[in-house]
Amino acid sequence: MAKGRAVATVDLPVPRTRAQDPPRPEDALVRALADRVDGEVRFDAGSRAAYAVDASNYRQVPIGVVVPRTIDAGVAALAVCREHDVPVLSRGGGTSLAGQCCNAAVVIDWSKYCTRVVAVDEDARTCVVEPGIKLDDLNAALPGRLIYGPKPATHVSCTLGGMIGNNSCGSTAQVFGKVADNVRRLEVLTYDGLRMWVGPTSEDEYAAIQSAGGRRAEIYRGLRAIAEDHAALVAERFPDIPRRVSGYNLDDLVPGSAFDLARALVGSESTLVTVLHAELDLVTEAAETALVVLGFDDVVAAARAVPAILPHEPHFLESIDRVIVEFERAKGVHQRAMGAMPAGHSWLMVQIRDDDPERVAERARALAAELEGTCSILTVTDPAEQAELFGIRESALAVSARDPRTGQDNYEGWEDAALPTDRLADYLAEWVALLEEYGFTGGTAIYGHFGHGCIHTRIPFDLGSVAGIAAYRSFMERSADLCVTHGGSLSGEHGDGQSRGELLERMFGPELVAAFESVKALFDPRNRMNPGKIVHPYRLDEHLHVGADYAPAEPASAFAYPSDDGRFTRAIERCIGVGRCRRTDGDVMCPSYRVTGEEHHSTRGRARLLWEMLRGHEDSPIRDGWRSTEVRDALDLCLACKGCLSDCPVNVDMATYKAEFLHHHYEGRQHRRPRSHVSMGWLPALARVASPLAPLVNRLTASRLSGLLKRAGGIDTRRSIPAFATPRFSHWYRARGPRGAGGRGEVLLWPDTFTEFLHPRAGADAVRVLEAAGFTVRLPEQELCCGLTWVTTGQLDVAKRVLGRTLDALAPAVGDGMPIVGLEPSCTAVLTDDAVNLLPGPRADAIAAATTTLGGLLAERAPDWAPPGLAGREVMVQQHCHQHATGGYGAETAVLRRAGAEVEVLDSGCCGLAGNFGFEQGHYEVSVACGEQVLLPRVRAASADTAVIADGFSCRTQIDQLTERRGDHLASLLAEGLPPEPLPWPT
Repeated sequence: MAKGRAVATVDLPVPRTRAQDPPRPEDALVRALADRVDGEVRFDAGSRAAYAVDASNYRQVPIGVVVPRTIDAGVAALAVCREHDVPVLSRGGGTSLAGQCCNAAVVIDWSKYCTRVVAVDEDARTCVVEPGIKLDDLNAALPGRLIYGPKPATHVSCTLGGMIGNNSCGSTAQVFGKVADNVRRLEVLTYDGLRMWVGPTSEDEYAAIQSAGGRRAEIYRGLRAIAEDHAALVAERFPDIPRRVSGYNLDDLVPGSAFDLARALVGSESTLVTVLHAELDLVTEAAETALVVLGFDDVVAAARAVPAILPHEPHFLESIDRVIVEFERAKGVHQRAMGAMPAGHSWLMVQIRDDDPERVAERARALAAELEGTCSILTVTDPAEQAELFGIRESALAVSARDPRTGQDNYEGWEDAALPTDRLADYLAEWVALLEEYGFTGGTAIYGHFGHGCIHTRIPFDLGSVAGIAAYRSFMERSADLCVTHGGSLSGEHGDGQSRGELLERMFGPELVAAFESVKALFDPRNRMNPGKIVHPYRLDEHLHVGADYAPAEPASAFAYPSDDGRFTRAIERCIGVGRCRRTDGDVMCPSYRVTGEEHHSTRGRARLLWEMLRGHEDSPIRDGWRSTEVRDALDLCLACKGCLSDCPVNVDMATYKAEFLHHHYEGRQHRRPRSHVSMGWLPALARVASPLAPLVNRLTASRLSGLLKRAGGIDTRRSIPAFATPRFSHWYRARGPRGAGGRGEVLLWPDTFTEFLHPRAGADAVRVLEAAGFTVRLPEQELCCGLTWVTTGQLDVAKRVLGRTLDALAPAVGDGMPIVGLEPSCTAVLTDDAVNLLPGPRADAIAAATTTLGGLLAERAPDWAPPGLAGREVMVQQHCHQHATGGYGAETAVLRRAGAEVEVLDSGCCGLAGNFGFEQGHYEVSVACGEQVLLPRVRAASADTAVIADGFSCRTQIDQLTERRGDHLASLLAEGLPPEPLPWPT
């Protein structure tokens, strides 16, 4: 029996909430849920804020949230809700684009605990799963080459329950079909408590159900009657296309079908039943691939080529337009891949798959030959290059959320129409004209699954004014009519929800909409399952998360937010809810979520709380602004790793937002700060005091008094306090002096606090490497600090003073063209990233441009130098999160490989120590759990001959304290083969 990947490795207390008085009407509901449900019952303001929106244009504050630990606990939660007559929303990953995952209901979130793969039958190619498992986690848990076929772009975070609710597709639906085509059976629960397995129903099975009687018989009998009565209309009004996702699937119930209730319930968006288990069909993908990229003059020309491509049986056939490419160029992403794109203004990406590599190549050649002369063509067979190119398409949703050229927000709404492929071009020609009529052309991004006629867009609607919302409504109605005229479906995979529920009558007519209402009444006569979605829908222009009445606070900020119009509010609005921060492996973002599985510990959840804190709506749950304890508690486990700055597709920078919040939260009441904000926030100043007394200080911190000292400093007693080194790095260097010819010029080596006082050996080794590579090393002439520790603890007034002094001191050297080399990645990131945000201006810009890493300098300015003695050496690298976020480890890897080393950069995420975070009281368990996910087991398993490299002092400390190995700085490894030089510190 296979199991899903565990997400929640550390159980934490329910977030602290303030006393609520007087008693609220839902108090009895809360008590009943707490008494009877094995799970977490969250009716606090923070949880309600985190679940108020999904990835759509809509927002509704939930009544509360229940996180069941088991399927039976979820059943119990729904029973309590039924007894108290409150609505229920069964939620997956919360990435829905049509508003179906936000409602004024009790939200049941399955994604933290109910993530198991219950069974796998390899011979039958089936599995049974719980609804909370993410798609990527399911595929990783399956044996051999088995996978689940449909693969939406949100595959790292979308859950199977949510995919079933939406009838999801993704690019691979071209060959595998949508979710309804890949579901064998479902175990479902109705609001009134009927729990049953459903699937195809033979006449004998139907007769047995009727013979048994009861509620199940009533549902089956009613469904058959509705389907039979409307069979002719279903045949007439249901488009015969692969991606008809709008409405309920009555076509799976009409006479002549398999009367497949599982397929019929797929896409019902939690409006009919709650899915408890799913039996899924599994597939395998052919191993060999080729990607053919076709460039056209415009999107209509690209669409006209689709019918000619389909006979070549593509694995997927995707489209992007010039706006996507322009956005990505402006954001500086996928630059190498876009440089390889064939000429054009609209592109089709066609993947060919086969188990025979020669056959793949031949099929790709045949496709290219048929289209030669009609478009520009690029054929790629290298898997890595294919992935880079397809990355342009996969990032389209997020990259188009805000126009990086103008700052204009783009929205979904009309983002999911599906047309017959032979009418796709004609529809697009008329629809592009409609865009022009409404003035939306310049910023509208068009992309999608053209092989199935499915078009995704993000459009610069004005959802903040009465006139703009009226135009939104008018555009939606006219687009729906145009889609229907061309035989299309309003939704091709995202579902109807609130965006399109109101428009279904335009597609299906009043009789079929009445049939949908009858289905709803049969399953949910009291309208308590996700009310207002699909049937009896809310209006498409109400409950907007922006809206004409949206008036958020515009607080003064310590950071400048130059990419967000200088506004903290605008920065917080970056998050669009795609949920990449909820992935369970790969990249860095978001380490605390991977440990706790909590929505409010994801980047998205924290952004939502900060957004609600700004009180843009009258019903915002967070009412006390910067003083909010709910926001403080959600940010408490943010490691400030900056992973989201690069990994989040819209570049949310939660480390900066946390520092901003802490700055204001404790403003005027510094005495309320945690003690660790003094002991570690003021580390640079304390280190200068302690350093002359290093032997005495080290004896004290290692003595029986250490526990008292740690408690006094807010440090977890299980942590060892790092020892201060003697002599300091700068003192050693000034006594030693520069050496070597220095033919490549001078460099300024930045003596960060950690290198200066705690690990000067790394600094000395860097000096030796730089001199060996032909540089003359200089150090600042005065004691300076970048202010990192004050930034991370939100003491931004102090940070500005400290950093400002540093910028003044460094400016002359930079003006002379001298590069600055940073050794500690977090301090280097302050100079390259935080400085331009905290103290914007030409001075900070120049210093940011001049600052690089040791590897960056060697790769750029000494490309012909290679460190000796590393040929064949195995090197395991833990990349520091801040370096991952602000530049990456590519230069360092290139230097090592140039020397002949065999390098593996671990895909391990954050080490978990993260500066002060892992030392602080209350963080130890999360800190260790982060490290234990990948880094620490890999270090323990490494051979004794393998070099373990971690440039971050925190990363090395985590390795040193939790394994039997020691981590080294890259400089120390590069220096191993140099002529020996006596150093006053141990290796």
